[in-house]
Amino acid sequence: MHMPVELPTTEARLADADILTAVARLFAQPKGVGAARIATACREGIVELTGFTDSLLARQRAAELVKAIRGVRGVLNELCVRTPHVPDGELRRRVQQALALAPAVRSYAVDCRACAGAVTVEGIVQSWAEVQLVLQVLFGVPGLRQVHNHLVVRGGALNNSDAEITTQIQAFLAWDIRVVSARVEVLTSDGIVYLTGAVGSAAEHDQVVATAYVAGARCVKASELHVAYWAQDPALSRQKFTPPADAEVAQAIQDAFRYDPRLGSLLPTVQVRAGVVTLLGTLSNLRARQAAEQDARNVVGTCQVHNLLKVRSTRPEPDAHIQAQVQAALLHDPYVSHRSFEVRVTNGRVQLAGVVADHFDRERAADVAAGINGVVEVANHVHLAAAPGTQVAPDTGEAVPPTQVPFSREGVNAQLAQRLHQHYQWSALLHSQPIELGVRAGRVTLSGTVGSWLARQQAVSGAYACGATEVNNHLRILAAKRESEGLPKLVP
Repeated sequence: MHMPVELPTTEARLADADILTAVARLFAQPKGVGAARIATACREGIVELTGFTDSLLARQRAAELVKAIRGVRGVLNELCVRTPHVPDGELRRRVQQALALAPAVRSYAVDCRACAGAVTVEGIVQSWAEVQLVLQVLFGVPGLRQVHNHLVVRGGALNNSDAEITTQIQAFLAWDIRVVSARVEVLTSDGIVYLTGAVGSAAEHDQVVATAYVAGARCVKASELHVAYWAQDPALSRQKFTPPADAEVAQAIQDAFRYDPRLGSLLPTVQVRAGVVTLLGTLSNLRARQAAEQDARNVVGTCQVHNLLKVRSTRPEPDAHIQAQVQAALLHDPYVSHRSFEVRVTNGRVQLAGVVADHFDRERAADVAAGINGVVEVANHVHLAAAPGTQVAPDTGEAVPPTQVPFSREGVNAQLAQRLHQHYQWSALLHSQPIELGVRAGRVTLSGTVGSWLARQQAVSGAYACGATEVNNHLRILAAKRESEGLPKLVP
């Protein structure tokens, strides 16, 4: 329910020194950001990142990780990208190849020019969301240090009136589990959206701004949308996540599909029963199948998703060609290029095998394979090199010699439990969730209740990032009693 914004007269803030300690602790985990080369400073909750990373993906990820920390009001990202020099012709070829291989953007009318490690991308797309898809592909190109975005958006969404855009944004925010705050005001004038009020984290702030653009905003002004620690009111969170009627959930998911360019024109069929969502139909690529499930999980009222979507490529590729493309993508990926993988392909189904140092690299390898055209399924058999309790060097993945590590199984379990408690305490999303931990031989058991599927997912990823070798996830999503009053309807 839309509520008027009431700002407190005195804003409580966490101490900058404590925030910096939390940032340092986060960067110490293996998350693909090259944290050893990043310097941090913090003033009144605004974190400044300086130094350098080895890819645009790592630069972006570093800022995203910091924005999810409790008390961070914003990030000033001054990180530079340092990579070996790539000649302009070769860099342009890499960019064109990346765009051609990505199923979601391969049909876009996009051109590019390369100069001294920077790429200028030009063309016409249908929406702001399509621009983001193109940029995300470019960020993963090795050797690219900077992107100049000259893409032009010419789509039907801009034909909505100001009132329709405002209503659409309000409805999207109400249905999105990633936006907890009810203290956001929306005003649209001549296609320009003005956001005011307060949200509980910098990550939530970004999501609200992105939602406004997705809904058709020509420009978004969010300087008066403040990030405030007090805006994460657990009572309001419980109110928002009161499960709506199944028919309303199904309609909200279908509306989310209509605004997601990754899915194409043939949208999945959605069935909902007691909050359990079933997705049916056929999509053209594996990334679209994954995106549909993600869209469904991000809708308030979704308790579980049965993804029965099939993948049938409009342009089938021979298995040998798919295998070569997956191997090349892994070899040139900014995160896992230094790892060795075995790739097998049968009827478009990819099997990955190999050894990596951490869970992040394992998941990244599967994600890279899923992004290749013609792949219909990925079976991830990549495993971690470290045995429970073993410390590894973050750059090489090699075990640290026992003589350098005072080993005690009980001590290792206690250290892992302490890291997890600190991680959850400083997570903007998880700090108020009643999560119970059990640690044994590097294996973490999570129990208790959380407010949403997103919190459940982040609790698991946080456990792996802190060093868990295995996670038994028994977290339950707190379901309130269903009420007859539904959430706002989306604009057709």
